[in-house]
Amino acid sequence: ATPIMQGIVNLHHDLMFFITFILFFVFVAMGRVLYWFSIDNNPLTTQGAKNLIFRNEPITHGTTIEVVWTVIPALILVVVALPSFALLYSIDEVIDPSLTIKCVGHQWYWSYEYSDSANENGSLNFDSYMIPEDELELGELRLLEVDNRVVLPTGTHIRVLITALDVLHSWAVPSLGIKVDSCPGRLNETSLFILREGVFYGQCSEICG
Repeated sequence: ATPIMQGIVNLHHDLMFFITFILFFVFVAMGRVLYWFSIDNNPLTTQGAKNLIFRNEPITHGTTIEVVWTVIPALILVVVALPSFALLYSIDEVIDPSLTIKCVGHQWYWSYEYSDSANENGSLNFDSYMIPEDELELGELRLLEVDNRVVLPTGTHIRVLITALDVLHSWAVPSLGIKVDSCPGRLNETSLFILREGVFYGQCSEICG
């Protein structure tokens, strides 16, 4: 639902191409080794191998193949690194937000504050508790539904400030491509640009202790 999550999905698809190629190549290489160097096709006993070593016979090195299996993985890492770095820098991009929301982690609920939505009583703030299983209505999702949802606009640059008051938590919304630790005494910051409307569920992503 955000450009960041789209970038993560696209990067995953690109990496799967390399992973599939490497997996196929390794299986082929292992199959050839197991076949050609089996005891039936290459009956070189352990004692015979020791005799070759004791006679100081020269061992043949495949310089070409050693260069190839060093250079190709290095090139693959470079090809993978370039889009990865671009995605990481886009995640940390500093924007001029139109809306700022502050998320404060507690055991076991979150507090939210719309810092830019001041009224006669100050900023708009509320607590969001998970709905117990025995109070869920038909169609609601277990361990995901809350009593007060955070409502955010689409097509708007949003700044999210995240912290905690007791222990470590993690504010994570997979559909938005966000997973940020909330630490007591520390204010972490991230940004959002939601592309489409919908209900996007957060999840527990921290052993908060």
